[in-house]
Amino acid sequence: MHSIDESFWGMHLIWWVLWIFFLIWIFLIPFGNPRKKRQESPLEILKKRFAKGEISKEEFEEKKKILGITDSK
Repeated sequence: MHSIDESFWGMHLIWWVLWIFFLIWIFLIPFGNPRKKRQESPLEILKKRFAKGEISKEEFEEKKKILGITDSK
């Protein structure tokens, strides 16, 4: 037969595990998944390629027109 102390510590351990899991969840969820990369928009990709010198200004302007992106000045 179990004594009161043995069953108390078993349940006590379960509650500690639940609290630790809950606290870890609270503090880690707001930071998101660092492995998940944000998707870049076509314009951002185009700007990077232009900045790296992969495409000329004319190609940049032509591709913007193809994508339907206009200057918002």
